[in-house]
Amino acid sequence: MNLELIGKTALISGSTKGIGFAIANQLAAEGARVIVNGRSDNAVNSALQQVRKAVPEAKVEGFAGDLATSTATEELLRLFPAVDILVNNIGIYEPRPFDKTSDDDWRHVFEVNVLSGVRLSRAYISGMKQRNWGRIIFISSESAISTPKEMVHYGMTKTAQLAVSRGLAEYCGGTGVTVNSVLPGPTHSAGLEDFVAQLGGGQSFEAIEKEFFKSVRPSSLLKRFETPDEVARLVTFVGKRYDMKSKRHKNNNGPAKSTPGVVLGNQIEKRAHEIWLATGCPHGDDLSHWLQAEREALKGFGGERPSTTA
Repeated sequence: MNLELIGKTALISGSTKGIGFAIANQLAAEGARVIVNGRSDNAVNSALQQVRKAVPEAKVEGFAGDLATSTATEELLRLFPAVDILVNNIGIYEPRPFDKTSDDDWRHVFEVNVLSGVRLSRAYISGMKQRNWGRIIFISSESAISTPKEMVHYGMTKTAQLAVSRGLAEYCGGTGVTVNSVLPGPTHSAGLEDFVAQLGGGQSFEAIEKEFFKSVRPSSLLKRFETPDEVARLVTFVGKRYDMKSKRHKNNNGPAKSTPGVVLGNQIEKRAHEIWLATGCPHGDDLSHWLQAEREALKGFGGERPSTTA
Protein backbone atom coordinates (compact mmCIF):
# COMPACT_ATOMS: atom_id res chain seq x y z
CA MET A 1 0.00 0.00 0.00
CA ASN A 2 0.96 3.64 -0.33
CA LEU A 3 -0.90 5.39 2.45
CA GLU A 4 1.19 8.58 2.28
CA LEU A 5 2.39 8.36 5.87
CA ILE A 6 6.00 9.39 5.27
CA GLY A 7 6.82 12.20 7.67
CA LYS A 8 4.02 11.30 10.08
CA THR A 9 4.78 10.27 13.66
CA ALA A 10 2.79 7.39 15.11
CA LEU A 11 2.56 6.28 18.73
CA ILE A 12 1.10 2.87 19.53
CA SER A 13 0.58 2.19 23.22
CA GLY A 14 1.28 -1.38 24.31
CA SER A 15 3.08 -2.31 21.10
CA THR A 16 5.83 -4.77 21.99
CA LYS A 17 3.74 -7.80 21.01
CA GLY A 18 0.40 -8.93 19.61
CA ILE A 19 -1.88 -6.51 17.77
CA GLY A 20 0.07 -3.46 18.92
CA PHE A 21 3.35 -4.79 17.57
CA ALA A 22 1.75 -5.75 14.26
CA ILE A 23 0.37 -2.20 13.94
CA ALA A 24 3.76 -0.68 14.71
CA ASN A 25 5.43 -2.94 12.15
CA GLN A 26 2.98 -2.06 9.38
CA LEU A 27 3.02 1.67 10.08
CA ALA A 28 6.82 1.54 9.92
CA ALA A 29 6.58 -0.27 6.58
CA GLU A 30 4.36 2.58 5.33
CA GLY A 31 7.10 5.09 6.13
CA ALA A 32 5.77 6.58 9.36
CA ARG A 33 8.11 7.39 12.22
CA VAL A 34 6.94 4.92 14.85
CA ILE A 35 7.17 5.05 18.64
CA VAL A 36 6.98 1.58 20.18
CA ASN A 37 5.80 1.36 23.79
CA GLY A 38 6.07 -1.31 26.44
CA ARG A 39 6.47 -1.46 30.19
CA SER A 40 10.10 -2.64 30.23
CA ASP A 41 13.30 -1.73 28.42
CA ASN A 42 13.87 -5.36 27.46
CA ALA A 43 10.45 -5.69 25.84
CA VAL A 44 10.82 -2.41 23.96
CA ASN A 45 14.35 -3.17 22.75
CA SER A 46 13.28 -6.62 21.56
CA ALA A 47 10.37 -5.14 19.62
CA LEU A 48 12.61 -2.48 18.06
CA GLN A 49 15.02 -5.15 16.86
CA GLN A 50 12.17 -7.11 15.30
CA VAL A 51 10.77 -4.08 13.50
CA ARG A 52 14.19 -3.10 12.16
CA LYS A 53 14.78 -6.64 10.96
CA ALA A 54 11.43 -6.74 9.15
CA VAL A 55 11.68 -3.14 7.86
CA PRO A 56 15.39 -2.23 7.50
CA GLU A 57 14.56 1.36 6.55
CA ALA A 58 12.21 1.82 9.52
CA LYS A 59 12.26 5.04 11.50
CA VAL A 60 11.44 3.59 14.88
CA GLU A 61 12.03 4.68 18.46
CA GLY A 62 10.98 3.28 21.81
CA PHE A 63 9.47 4.43 25.08
CA ALA A 64 9.55 2.16 28.12
CA GLY A 65 6.85 3.03 30.62
CA ASP A 66 3.43 1.99 31.85
CA LEU A 67 1.07 4.32 29.99
CA ALA A 68 -1.75 3.25 32.28
CA THR A 69 -0.17 5.70 34.74
CA SER A 70 -0.12 9.48 34.62
CA THR A 71 3.56 9.58 35.61
CA ALA A 72 4.69 7.62 32.55
CA THR A 73 2.39 9.65 30.33
CA GLU A 74 3.98 12.88 31.52
CA GLU A 75 7.45 11.50 30.77
CA LEU A 76 6.31 10.38 27.32
CA LEU A 77 5.07 13.89 26.54
CA ARG A 78 8.37 15.38 27.61
CA LEU A 79 10.20 13.14 25.12
CA PHE A 80 7.58 13.13 22.36
CA PRO A 81 5.50 16.32 22.61
CA ALA A 82 3.66 15.78 19.31
CA VAL A 83 2.34 12.81 17.34
CA ASP A 84 0.19 12.64 14.22
CA ILE A 85 -1.24 9.14 14.66
CA LEU A 86 -2.21 7.86 18.09
CA VAL A 87 -3.26 4.24 18.45
CA ASN A 88 -4.71 3.53 21.90
CA ASN A 89 -3.99 -0.17 22.04
CA ILE A 90 -2.94 -0.82 25.63
CA GLY A 91 -5.36 -3.14 27.38
CA ILE A 92 -5.78 -6.04 29.77
CA TYR A 93 -8.38 -8.76 30.22
CA GLU A 94 -8.93 -11.68 32.52
CA PRO A 95 -11.86 -14.09 32.86
CA ARG A 96 -13.47 -13.59 36.26
CA PRO A 97 -16.99 -14.38 37.54
CA PHE A 98 -19.05 -11.24 38.02
CA ASP A 99 -19.70 -11.93 41.69
CA LYS A 100 -15.96 -12.44 42.26
CA THR A 101 -14.92 -9.18 40.58
CA SER A 102 -14.00 -6.65 43.25
CA ASP A 103 -14.19 -2.86 43.14
CA ASP A 104 -10.42 -2.80 42.76
CA ASP A 105 -10.67 -5.16 39.76
CA TRP A 106 -13.16 -2.81 38.12
CA ARG A 107 -11.04 0.26 38.83
CA HIS A 108 -7.87 -1.37 37.55
CA VAL A 109 -9.27 -2.53 34.22
CA PHE A 110 -10.90 0.88 33.69
CA GLU A 111 -7.65 2.68 34.48
CA VAL A 112 -5.69 0.60 31.99
CA ASN A 113 -8.19 0.15 29.17
CA VAL A 114 -10.00 3.49 29.23
CA LEU A 115 -8.12 6.21 31.10
CA SER A 116 -4.84 5.42 29.34
CA GLY A 117 -6.46 6.35 26.02
CA VAL A 118 -8.22 9.34 27.54
CA ARG A 119 -4.94 10.75 28.86
CA LEU A 120 -3.04 10.22 25.62
CA SER A 121 -5.84 11.63 23.48
CA ARG A 122 -6.16 14.66 25.74
CA ALA A 123 -2.42 15.22 25.51
CA TYR A 124 -2.14 15.10 21.73
CA ILE A 125 -5.48 16.20 20.32
CA SER A 126 -4.89 19.96 20.59
CA GLY A 127 -1.71 19.75 18.54
CA MET A 128 -3.48 17.65 15.93
CA LYS A 129 -6.24 20.24 15.63
CA GLN A 130 -3.71 23.07 15.37
CA ARG A 131 -1.97 21.25 12.52
CA ASN A 132 -5.37 20.31 11.07
CA TRP A 133 -4.30 16.68 10.66
CA GLY A 134 -4.34 13.74 13.00
CA ARG A 135 -5.61 10.24 13.57
CA ILE A 136 -6.74 8.82 16.91
CA ILE A 137 -7.66 5.15 16.83
CA PHE A 138 -8.97 3.16 19.77
CA ILE A 139 -8.48 -0.60 19.67
CA SER A 140 -11.77 -1.69 21.19
CA SER A 141 -13.29 -5.15 20.78
CA GLU A 142 -16.43 -6.91 19.66
CA SER A 143 -16.95 -7.31 23.41
CA ALA A 144 -18.03 -3.66 23.30
CA ILE A 145 -21.32 -4.71 21.73
CA SER A 146 -21.45 -8.35 22.85
CA THR A 147 -20.38 -8.33 26.50
CA PRO A 148 -18.80 -11.65 27.53
CA LYS A 149 -20.40 -13.11 30.63
CA GLU A 150 -17.01 -14.22 31.95
CA MET A 151 -15.53 -10.70 31.59
CA VAL A 152 -18.28 -8.15 32.23
CA HIS A 153 -15.77 -5.63 33.57
CA TYR A 154 -13.67 -5.95 30.40
CA GLY A 155 -16.71 -5.57 28.14
CA MET A 156 -17.66 -2.40 30.00
CA THR A 157 -14.29 -0.81 29.22
CA LYS A 158 -14.54 -1.67 25.55
CA THR A 159 -17.99 -0.05 25.36
CA ALA A 160 -16.61 2.99 27.17
CA GLN A 161 -13.96 3.33 24.46
CA LEU A 162 -16.70 3.66 21.86
CA ALA A 163 -18.29 6.48 23.84
CA VAL A 164 -14.97 8.29 24.16
CA SER A 165 -14.05 7.89 20.50
CA ARG A 166 -17.47 9.00 19.30
CA GLY A 167 -17.40 12.05 21.55
CA LEU A 168 -13.91 12.98 20.36
CA ALA A 169 -15.00 12.53 16.74
CA GLU A 170 -17.74 15.08 17.37
CA TYR A 171 -15.20 17.34 19.12
CA CYS A 172 -13.00 17.22 16.00
CA GLY A 173 -15.85 17.59 13.52
CA GLY A 174 -15.03 19.74 10.49
CA THR A 175 -11.26 19.42 10.98
CA GLY A 176 -8.59 17.21 9.46
CA VAL A 177 -8.48 15.13 12.64
CA THR A 178 -10.37 11.85 12.64
CA VAL A 179 -11.21 9.65 15.62
CA ASN A 180 -12.34 6.06 15.20
CA SER A 181 -12.56 2.73 16.98
CA VAL A 182 -11.73 -0.67 15.58
CA LEU A 183 -13.47 -3.75 17.02
CA PRO A 184 -11.40 -6.87 16.43
CA GLY A 185 -12.97 -10.22 17.07
CA PRO A 186 -11.06 -12.95 18.92
CA THR A 187 -7.47 -12.63 17.74
CA HIS A 188 -4.74 -15.26 17.90
CA SER A 189 -2.07 -13.67 20.06
CA ALA A 190 0.01 -14.67 23.06
CA GLY A 191 -2.66 -13.13 25.27
CA LEU A 192 -5.37 -15.24 23.67
CA GLU A 193 -3.32 -18.40 24.14
CA ASP A 194 -3.02 -17.62 27.86
CA PHE A 195 -6.75 -16.92 28.01
CA VAL A 196 -7.58 -20.18 26.25
CA ALA A 197 -5.27 -22.07 28.60
CA GLN A 198 -7.23 -20.73 31.57
CA LEU A 199 -10.56 -21.83 30.14
CA GLY A 200 -9.52 -24.90 28.16
CA GLY A 201 -9.22 -27.55 30.82
CA GLY A 202 -6.19 -29.13 29.16
CA GLN A 203 -7.59 -29.29 25.62
CA SER A 204 -5.39 -28.35 22.66
CA PHE A 205 -5.63 -24.86 21.20
CA GLU A 206 -6.94 -26.26 17.92
CA ALA A 207 -9.72 -28.21 19.65
CA ILE A 208 -10.78 -25.17 21.65
CA GLU A 209 -10.73 -22.96 18.55
CA LYS A 210 -13.00 -25.37 16.68
CA GLU A 211 -15.43 -25.66 19.59
CA PHE A 212 -15.40 -21.89 20.18
CA PHE A 213 -16.58 -21.08 16.67
CA LYS A 214 -19.08 -23.90 16.73
CA SER A 215 -20.72 -23.00 20.03
CA VAL A 216 -19.81 -19.42 20.95
CA ARG A 217 -19.40 -17.68 17.56
CA PRO A 218 -21.48 -19.80 15.15
CA SER A 219 -22.18 -16.77 12.92
CA SER A 220 -18.49 -16.28 12.15
CA LEU A 221 -17.60 -16.67 8.49
CA LEU A 222 -13.89 -17.10 9.18
CA LYS A 223 -14.41 -20.01 11.60
CA ARG A 224 -11.03 -19.19 13.10
CA PHE A 225 -9.29 -16.56 15.19
CA GLU A 226 -8.09 -13.46 13.39
CA THR A 227 -4.37 -12.78 13.23
CA PRO A 228 -2.68 -9.64 14.57
CA ASP A 229 -1.51 -8.78 11.05
CA GLU A 230 -5.08 -8.83 9.73
CA VAL A 231 -6.21 -6.39 12.40
CA ALA A 232 -3.11 -4.25 11.85
CA ARG A 233 -3.92 -3.87 8.13
CA LEU A 234 -7.29 -2.40 9.04
CA VAL A 235 -5.81 -0.03 11.59
CA THR A 236 -3.08 1.10 9.21
CA PHE A 237 -5.69 1.80 6.55
CA VAL A 238 -7.71 3.92 8.97
CA GLY A 239 -4.55 5.90 9.67
CA LYS A 240 -4.02 6.80 6.02
CA ARG A 241 -4.14 10.29 4.59
CA TYR A 242 -7.57 10.89 3.08
CA ASP A 243 -7.32 12.95 -0.06
CA MET A 244 -10.41 11.84 -1.92
CA LYS A 245 -12.91 14.12 -3.57
CA SER A 246 -15.90 12.28 -2.17
CA LYS A 247 -17.22 13.74 1.09
CA ARG A 248 -17.93 10.18 2.10
CA HIS A 249 -14.23 9.76 2.82
CA LYS A 250 -12.93 13.26 3.46
CA ASN A 251 -12.96 14.43 7.10
CA ASN A 252 -14.15 10.98 8.01
CA ASN A 253 -14.83 11.47 11.72
CA GLY A 254 -16.53 8.92 13.91
CA PRO A 255 -18.40 5.97 12.45
CA ALA A 256 -17.25 5.78 8.85
CA LYS A 257 -19.37 4.29 6.09
CA SER A 258 -16.75 2.70 3.92
CA THR A 259 -13.43 2.13 5.67
CA PRO A 260 -12.47 -1.47 6.51
CA GLY A 261 -12.52 -2.24 10.20
CA VAL A 262 -13.89 1.11 11.35
CA VAL A 263 -16.67 0.64 13.83
CA LEU A 264 -20.13 1.58 12.65
CA GLY A 265 -21.85 0.23 15.71
CA ASN A 266 -24.10 -2.28 14.02
CA GLN A 267 -24.08 -5.87 12.90
CA ILE A 268 -23.82 -5.13 9.18
CA GLU A 269 -20.27 -3.84 9.46
CA LYS A 270 -19.29 -6.73 11.70
CA ARG A 271 -20.48 -9.15 9.02
CA ALA A 272 -18.86 -7.09 6.24
CA HIS A 273 -15.60 -7.17 8.18
CA GLU A 274 -15.72 -10.98 8.29
CA ILE A 275 -16.51 -11.21 4.57
CA TRP A 276 -13.66 -8.82 3.76
CA LEU A 277 -11.18 -10.85 5.84
CA ALA A 278 -12.38 -14.09 4.24
CA THR A 279 -11.51 -12.67 0.79
CA GLY A 280 -7.93 -12.05 1.84
CA CYS A 281 -8.07 -8.37 2.91
CA PRO A 282 -7.60 -6.86 -0.59
CA HIS A 283 -6.74 -3.17 -0.65
CA GLY A 284 -7.43 -0.38 -3.09
CA ASP A 285 -7.98 3.36 -2.85
CA ASP A 286 -11.35 2.95 -4.54
CA LEU A 287 -12.45 0.67 -1.65
CA SER A 288 -14.32 -1.53 -4.14
CA HIS A 289 -13.55 -4.75 -2.27
CA TRP A 290 -14.85 -3.37 1.01
CA LEU A 291 -17.98 -1.99 -0.64
CA GLN A 292 -18.64 -5.39 -2.20
CA ALA A 293 -18.30 -7.02 1.24
CA GLU A 294 -20.70 -4.44 2.65
CA ARG A 295 -23.23 -5.20 -0.11
CA GLU A 296 -22.99 -8.91 0.66
CA ALA A 297 -23.50 -8.19 4.36
CA LEU A 298 -26.54 -6.04 3.62
CA LYS A 299 -28.29 -8.98 1.99
CA GLY A 300 -28.65 -10.60 5.40
CA PHE A 301 -30.51 -7.55 6.69
CA GLY A 302 -33.04 -7.15 3.93
CA GLY A 303 -30.82 -4.73 2.05
CA GLU A 304 -31.18 -1.97 4.64
CA ARG A 305 -29.15 -0.72 7.57
CA PRO A 306 -30.69 -1.01 11.01
CA SER A 307 -31.21 2.36 12.67
CA THR A 308 -28.53 1.93 15.34
CA THR A 309 -25.80 4.36 16.33
CA ALA A 310 -22.23 3.87 17.44
